[in-house]
Amino acid sequence: MLLSVMLAASALSTAPRIEPITWQIDPNHSELTFRVRHFVTKVPGTFKTWSGTIVADPANLAGGSVEVMVQTGSVDTKNERRDTHLRSPDFFAADSFPTMTFKSTKVEASGSDVKVIGDLTIRGTTKQVTLTGEFSGTAGAAAPKQQRIGFAATTRINRLDYGLKWNRLVEGSNMLGDDVDITITIEAVRQ
Repeated sequence: MLLSVMLAASALSTAPRIEPITWQIDPNHSELTFRVRHFVTKVPGTFKTWSGTIVADPANLAGGSVEVMVQTGSVDTKNERRDTHLRSPDFFAADSFPTMTFKSTKVEASGSDVKVIGDLTIRGTTKQVTLTGEFSGTAGAAAPKQQRIGFAATTRINRLDYGLKWNRLVEGSNMLGDDVDITITIEAVRQ
């Protein structure tokens, strides 16, 4: 019995270890959007310039990690006047804080369900957030630069936590809501 346990342990220690795979987010096939309440509806926006890396084995996502960097000056709500205001010190202060970042600290996976916990930094303030979503699978040949991996996830943050405090009282109501819904849809290319 002891010999069989020792042989099994030896076989496990010599089994090839699967190295994590690095995937580069493809910005042409990915999307980072947000929505915030403006009076009675939610107004959408996005960022034109952002990038990121995923390190993960599709067979074991729980061992993975994610890093994303967003250029705050690339904010786009399809309204230049509003975008200029969002770049100002009232909101992103893009001249002083040109990037915002997300770096995962833990990835949990169960089937196609994924939860990514990590640190979101906006205007120099870092808070933990949790993105929940799904693994969409892989496609393409297994060779680097040919295989792709996909995910979709959402989270909600309070903009006040990050110093984005500007608001205006109009006829007894705040113009803007405090909660910001964030959605990220990723297609990444194996490196």
